[in-house]
Amino acid sequence: MATGGNAIRGTRVGSGPMGEQDHGYHADRIAVSYWDGLGNETVRYFAAGLPEEEIPEIIDHPQSGLPAGRDKENPPAVAKAEPYKTHLAYVKERRTDEEAVQLLEDALTQLRERRGQ
Repeated sequence: MATGGNAIRGTRVGSGPMGEQDHGYHADRIAVSYWDGLGNETVRYFAAGLPEEEIPEIIDHPQSGLPAGRDKENPPAVAKAEPYKTHLAYVKERRTDEEAVQLLEDALTQLRERRGQ
């Protein structure tokens, strides 16, 4: 029984020389440091040709979850958390009590007309 083809066992088909370092073109990029309120630094990389106004001023720090800014001496403050609002609370912000009464009356009138009362 003859075995053939064992010479390339464990290599990729079409691979170059062993230890090949070039795995494609790497675009030029810039490193931007961000700091959170605890002094933790994180680095984000952006394309070198990206306009300055497209690089975000504030990001969420991946470890602490706090907002992180580009100024080490003045990191951004934690935004104040707003309490959860119900649907009714949002409706009450948009409507006055008089508008609510009128809308309810209109809806009841239409319902009574459909039911034939």
